[in-house]
Amino acid sequence: MAAEDGRAGAGAGADEPDRDVEWDDDDSGAVIAAVGRQVRLWREAAGMRAAELGAAIGYGENQVYKVEVGKRIPKPEFLDKADEVLGAGDKLAAMKKDVAEARYPKKVRDLAKLERNAVELGAYASGVVHGLLQTEEYARALCAERRPAFSEDQVERVIAGRLGRQSVFGREPAPLLTFVQEEATLRRPTGGRMVLRRQLERLLELSALRHVEIQVMPTDTEEHAGLGGSHQVLKLNDGTSVAHNEVQLTSRLISEPKEVQILEMRYGLIRAQALTPRLSRTFIEKLLGET
Repeated sequence: MAAEDGRAGAGAGADEPDRDVEWDDDDSGAVIAAVGRQVRLWREAAGMRAAELGAAIGYGENQVYKVEVGKRIPKPEFLDKADEVLGAGDKLAAMKKDVAEARYPKKVRDLAKLERNAVELGAYASGVVHGLLQTEEYARALCAERRPAFSEDQVERVIAGRLGRQSVFGREPAPLLTFVQEEATLRRPTGGRMVLRRQLERLLELSALRHVEIQVMPTDTEEHAGLGGSHQVLKLNDGTSVAHNEVQLTSRLISEPKEVQILEMRYGLIRAQALTPRLSRTFIEKLLGET
């Protein structure tokens, strides 16, 4: 999920690095380009130069140009302010939803679509707290550790996609959402002690929901069916099942029935070997008290 940036001029966002968006699919680029053209057309119709619009809404001239040519993804406040200054009658502000969806990388949009159609989702996370459970602070801390380093555009794009997927918790009818977290992921102070505290509090908050179960896999357990790594399985509303696996540079959607069946079997064993949801909640509360 990207955000517009640039060093030219003063005001909101003016101290962000000047990097172009790198699109990973044509659809996103087309949407952002169309929004940019609308901004330019409304600006020209109002008889304003890019520098004048930038000054009026608190952005640099270079930022305005980059948005207009589809090289920057406008933040919601950019579209709101531009709409007001240019007298667009909510036509620019109305594009915020389209921009928000286009900000997601394609692989995230595809995964989010599956999650929206799932009646049951189960996920085992061994390296970090699962993306659906992450606070924004925790997610940003993870992005800061990424090498090669993300640009500011890329960080915002990742964060927006990750947080956007979390709407699954408020779906109606509510799907069954189960998670197994490796103990080490709940002890590692990613982002610092306070970030970890708020992340543990978030886990307790979500575990209180009736359709959510969070379990902890203790480090000292002898039997562990998840040593092959993190994965998640989804049962869709059409009766089919798929799985998803993401390791290092590879994000893979698995639909081959035999492979999905293997991962479903492993996940079932992982849940059986982990602490129960009630004992896991007590465990997380204890960790929070120690953090």
